[in-house]
Amino acid sequence: MNERLNNATAGKLVLRLTLGILLLFHGFDKLLHPASVNFISSTLTGAGLPGFIANGVYVGEVIAPLMIILGVYCRVGGLLVVINMLFAVLLMHTGDLLTVTEHGGWRLELQAFYLFSGLALMFLGSGKLAVRPD
Repeated sequence: MNERLNNATAGKLVLRLTLGILLLFHGFDKLLHPASVNFISSTLTGAGLPGFIANGVYVGEVIAPLMIILGVYCRVGGLLVVINMLFAVLLMHTGDLLTVTEHGGWRLELQAFYLFSGLALMFLGSGKLAVRPD
C-alpha cells in the first residue's frame, strides 16, 4: 500500500466500487422483498431447472458485490456476477436482446453493464487498494 497510486490502481477501484455498490442495491431489494426470489424460482421451474437455484441470486447480488467492493477474491466475485447476469438475461430478458427503449438505448444496457464489468474484474483483479489484493 506504500506504492504510489497510479491510474490503473485508481481505475480498478472505481470499477469495483461502481459495480459492487450498484449491484448491491439489487441484492438488498431481494433481501427486503423475498417474493421476487419466489418469482425467480417459479421461472426456473418453468424452464425445467430446480427452483432452489433462485437462491443463487443472493450470492450474485449480495455476496459477490461485497467481495468486489472489499477486494476479497475479486476475480471470483466477478465470475459470480457474470454467472448471475447470464442467468438473468437467459431466463428473463431473451426477448429484449434486439430491442431498444423509447429513448433509443439498448433495453439490456444495465444487464450488459453488470455482466461485462464483472467480466472485466474477473480478468483485471482487485488492484492494490483492496483488503486482499490479487
